[in-house]
Amino acid sequence: MASEEKSADTKEWNLEPETEYRFELDPGTSLAIKLVHGHAEVFGSEVAEGKWYLFGSECKAAIFTWQGCTIEVAGHPSTEYVSEETPMAAYANLHIAFEQMRVRALRTLHGSPPQDDDPTANTEPPRVLVLGPENSGKTTVCKILINYAVRAGQGWSPLLVNVDPSEGGWSAPGALSVAPVYSPLPTCSPANPLGSAATSAPTALASNALLPLVYWYGHAETKRNPLLMDRLIRNLGENVNEKYDFDAEGKTSGLIVDTPSSFGSGTGTHDHRHKLIKACVDAFKINVILVVGHEKLNVEMKRTYGSYITVIKIPKSGGVVELDHAYRERIHNYQLHTYMYGQTILAPPGISSATLGGESLTDLVLSPSSTVINFDDLSIFRIGAETMAPSSALPIGAARVVSEMQPVPVDPAMPGSGLLNAVLGLLAPPNPDENERYDEEILDLTVTGFLIITHLDIPHRKMTILAPNQGSVVGKTAVLGSFEWQDQ
Repeated sequence: MASEEKSADTKEWNLEPETEYRFELDPGTSLAIKLVHGHAEVFGSEVAEGKWYLFGSECKAAIFTWQGCTIEVAGHPSTEYVSEETPMAAYANLHIAFEQMRVRALRTLHGSPPQDDDPTANTEPPRVLVLGPENSGKTTVCKILINYAVRAGQGWSPLLVNVDPSEGGWSAPGALSVAPVYSPLPTCSPANPLGSAATSAPTALASNALLPLVYWYGHAETKRNPLLMDRLIRNLGENVNEKYDFDAEGKTSGLIVDTPSSFGSGTGTHDHRHKLIKACVDAFKINVILVVGHEKLNVEMKRTYGSYITVIKIPKSGGVVELDHAYRERIHNYQLHTYMYGQTILAPPGISSATLGGESLTDLVLSPSSTVINFDDLSIFRIGAETMAPSSALPIGAARVVSEMQPVPVDPAMPGSGLLNAVLGLLAPPNPDENERYDEEILDLTVTGFLIITHLDIPHRKMTILAPNQGSVVGKTAVLGSFEWQDQ
């Protein structure tokens, strides 16, 4: 094996303390990185010495070291360089401040006397909202802070909340989700920006022991249906608060909310984004707002919330890459492919025993099931009309025929149903008690999985669906969004 690995085309990099090796990958290429000696981390997740770590699917990441290290790199990234200017010291200071908040909250819960000189110090755990414009590195900041918390050795399991539908978090793009995090989140591909969930990956892997609670919004843009976004954010908040009612100890770990870039800047959608930021602040009882590298937004947030929430502007990393629309579309395809088939990254030539995020590569491939069902087996809805003009564009005095929140049945037999290659969110069963049912219950049901309609046979009233497992969908309800995917 040693001779095999020697034949790999590798390059060694010596990193000084507090510097990072940054890289970007082209489509279809992969990179393997090994820590030869020293200490290093990828977005707060520690790298073990002597193991090859694989990166693929156009990943853009960085290996940071606090004390200096030597790394070996196999593969050919489109961009690679070492940077001496990083915002990591600022992020580490934030982590220390949040850690003090968690400790104070835990001491208060257990009735211990405060250790601080200040007896009036806040005893709330950190509940953090991360805001910033497009390409500011918000998700990376969230990952670093979460990873530092779980690495602190105090048994914390902070909640990571993803309200960015274009990212999808642990499931499919178009989803909003929350999960408690117990072990560091790996970074190996943008197809799994927050690691893999137990529902779509082997649970033998530590990083896949995540069980997210997922709601289906169904679009990449928050402005598509801000009313629905608002409702789903508040639903997530209710679930979080219910969890905290039963788990006072877990509550002390706090939570971090990752947001879409539309919250951070936008033209014309001013009212939308302010309403949605307020929905997050209310739903998750936010007590710290982090603004990543944006002076105007920082001033805006201080003016609106500064009287009762701590607003902190933090630096944006110079390594953040400007991502275009085409790149984001490719990432959505990678995500949906990974959801159906599992994560597969081919190692660079000559590397035989590589790992994904430190976990071995066994059993990471899934075999989705393709099933033919009758049109009537599955109830399909769309939330609101397919094309929804903003209220301001309606004639004066006119009301909508279909409200943004109204579930509209979709008939697969109708031409132009938009179902072919559509991604559907499969909903949890409604309340079994008929007296508890209500018209818009569909909006408040969580998602149990996703499926793709790959073929419609209208004459025979049958359709073919692709799903990661073989569970029956007969009698279930699914919601259609605006995402489509074709198996390449």
